[in-house]
Amino acid sequence: MKFSTSKTELQNVLQKLSKAVPTRSTLPILGCVLFKASEEKTILRATDLEITIIAEIPVSIEEPGSAAIPLKTLLDITNELPETRITLIVDSDNKIELRTETGVYDLMGKPANEFPSIPDTSDGKELSMNSQLFKSVIESTVFAVSRDDLKPALTGVLFRFNKNNLTAVSTDGHRLVKHIRKDFVSAGFVGDVIVPKKFLNYMILQLASSNDDVGLIVGENHMTAITDKVTVLTRTIDERFPDYESVIPSDNTKKLITDKSDLSGAIRRVSIFSNKTTRQVALNLSDKQCLISTEDPEKSSKAQEEITAEYTGDGLTIGYNAEYLKDVINHVDGQKVVISLNTPISAALFNSEDVDENVDSTMLLMPIRLND
Repeated sequence: MKFSTSKTELQNVLQKLSKAVPTRSTLPILGCVLFKASEEKTILRATDLEITIIAEIPVSIEEPGSAAIPLKTLLDITNELPETRITLIVDSDNKIELRTETGVYDLMGKPANEFPSIPDTSDGKELSMNSQLFKSVIESTVFAVSRDDLKPALTGVLFRFNKNNLTAVSTDGHRLVKHIRKDFVSAGFVGDVIVPKKFLNYMILQLASSNDDVGLIVGENHMTAITDKVTVLTRTIDERFPDYESVIPSDNTKKLITDKSDLSGAIRRVSIFSNKTTRQVALNLSDKQCLISTEDPEKSSKAQEEITAEYTGDGLTIGYNAEYLKDVINHVDGQKVVISLNTPISAALFNSEDVDENVDSTMLLMPIRLND
């Protein structure tokens, strides 16, 4: 195999592929990127066996071929090189030579046939979605995904594709997000799929500056996203997602409406003085005040701060983990947050005061028991 390309082209593609290369693996081949050069095009591929990233690179081809080349070494040298033309040569023993105008760099590759094959996607059903809509749905839900591998169904976002809307749901047992987009129409796949967090976080980066549609292929155990420059495949999570509707309360009659930044800022400041294990803060609510407070007897520290708010209902004192509370509030759209409450031990609902006819988003947060 022999071809040449620009340093910048190679560097940009390798940076995208690096997101699929594991930092540690019992399979050394996964530390490599597969190059497949033909007369038609040159394709690069990387995988960690959960997600696979495929990208095309423009080259001047002299000799077709394929090889698996250590990604880290290749990326390290391209990061250090000035803008130049790079020629990459691979011989029959997988010895690799990188030539530039001023240097020669040798390393060993691995046979292309040792590299994992692409999962079979022939059983998939297609659909397309505006890339910014897809990105917005991911950003609205992925933060509440569980990190607990013992509950695999919760380690991804449930996407429920309907003909006339899309519902996305995530939960870690403490928080739950249900996000509906009414401006989505599916002319293809209809059904449920649980998509892993790693794939979704990568798609946020990939779609950051795109306004084109993204093509999706949903199969029995995989999802593929196809953009202008990159194709990304992921295994999906073959588990039953819990019945989320049954935990969303319908009898929360107490309401708190306040400025989102005021509430978030007060929680940030007060939580500095909270217990570092429980991160506990309390909301003390009445028609006269909205007080955020904390106390850590172990450190003899405490803090409280009052903010301007509208509250309707009987007085209530309720405790939350400050990190979860901040996270939920920061994901509410608009300037005002509406919190619907019931008792000190029941879930609260968080919504925006702003109404968007295309979006119906509800977030739920479980309280924690306050120290006596």
